[in-house]
Amino acid sequence: MSPIILKPGAVSLADWRAIYRGAALALDPAARPAVEASAKAVASILAKGAPVYGINTGFGKLASVKIENHDLEQLQRNIVLSHSAGVGEPMPVNVARLMMALKLASLGVGASGVQPRTLDMLEAMLKHDIVPVIPSQGSVGASGDLAPLSHMTSVMIGVGEAFTPTGRLPAVEALKSAGLVPITLGAKEGLALLNGTQFSTAFALAGLFEAEVLFQAAVVTGALTTDGAKGSNTPFDPRIHALRKHQGQIEAADTYRALMEGSAIRASHLVNDSRVQDPYCLRCQPQVMGACLDLLRKAAGFLATEANGVSDNPLIFPEDNEALSGGNFHAEPVAFAADMIAMAICEIGSLAERRLAMLIDPALSCLPAFLTPKPGLNSGFMIPQVTAAALVSENKQRAFPASVDSIPTSANQEDHVSMAAHGARRLTSMAETAQSVIAIELLAAAQACDFLAPLTSSAPLEAVRKRVRKRVRNEVPRLEDDRYFYPDIQKALHIVRSGALAEAAKGVKLPEVIA
Repeated sequence: MSPIILKPGAVSLADWRAIYRGAALALDPAARPAVEASAKAVASILAKGAPVYGINTGFGKLASVKIENHDLEQLQRNIVLSHSAGVGEPMPVNVARLMMALKLASLGVGASGVQPRTLDMLEAMLKHDIVPVIPSQGSVGASGDLAPLSHMTSVMIGVGEAFTPTGRLPAVEALKSAGLVPITLGAKEGLALLNGTQFSTAFALAGLFEAEVLFQAAVVTGALTTDGAKGSNTPFDPRIHALRKHQGQIEAADTYRALMEGSAIRASHLVNDSRVQDPYCLRCQPQVMGACLDLLRKAAGFLATEANGVSDNPLIFPEDNEALSGGNFHAEPVAFAADMIAMAICEIGSLAERRLAMLIDPALSCLPAFLTPKPGLNSGFMIPQVTAAALVSENKQRAFPASVDSIPTSANQEDHVSMAAHGARRLTSMAETAQSVIAIELLAAAQACDFLAPLTSSAPLEAVRKRVRKRVRNEVPRLEDDRYFYPDIQKALHIVRSGALAEAAKGVKLPEVIA
């Protein structure tokens, strides 16, 4: 497969997603002239002798300290070493790799003043799977993601550790394994590499990509639950949603209708059904899931812009031989996007848990208590629902907006920060937690439909149920008597996380967050 070509300023979210999933990449050679011009501008600025932040001054609160030319390389090395102060578990390799790609594309715009050889090193590390070991805690999301990006840069100069195809190695050994040697950073380069929002943006993008998988799986399980509960499809009538006009709601309703079209289960209770209206967890799915879809798309727009922008400081304008200090490193857009994704993830899981709770309650459904043929002797889905409730509450606690917090740093020079880093870092874990809720609902919904045999659901939903029950893959048989539940949930979780539900519901195009 050909590598993805990073065209600075014009990389699609689909390409970022492919890189997150492991695709090879290369920087567009057409970016080189702009990078070279930017590096020459730094040399020209230095020749003037005037103090310019980040080029020949100290950093942060020490910006008023002038640095002599003979100390400029040492200055850049020092900032990398002093700022490599992260703590906690290492970033997942796929997220760290995405962060490196984001930084490469940003520097490739030609507004950061780095030498072409520095980009060559970053690109070579990506090509040979030399991924720095980057502690995941320590950034407040302004002045950029300093600590994590410093750990990335430290490996480029031969300090720290890196993951390699042959294991975790000291930086010099890791580089040597790929035929590389540490580089020496010139004026501005250390700051350009460690200043920016790429750590926060990488985690936010990873959360977005996992949230899309979660969303599509939840729509499918929601439709299967609705049929298993003998719910009505009237709430999905397009006339209802056209009146409200929200695009996500309209698309969600269309999808639920398509998923359930042709269901014999639905046809069996079209008349003489004493229930006038279904519970909200069934009836309001288009409204809730549609709002989540719109919110995720809004966050995707924020992140697409951020991923293609330049977020270090100062910025170099070669046409004017100027370096301008600003605040593009402030990750407030990323923080807001991360908070939006967190809320959507939380609500998707919360609604799914309510559907699950309805299925196991004979007062609310037409099914045996806890979806077991022999309630009392067997507990059936009693405790899986408890697990789902615990997971939902955990996500609720983690969904509190990170962007509303701030704490001054750098002796009050950096007195308002975004907290985008941990706001984004929680997202993949939240998505995994919600995916577990969906996995439990998937098992329960399939079990519910089993009780309605010989009636069948629609062709797409029967395909989903067949995927769960598939014998040749040793998936999950119908629950007759209580058994060790953990393996069942793990198998269902694999189906959810792999995107297999979207594939199984063949013939129905599920709404996409990322076009």
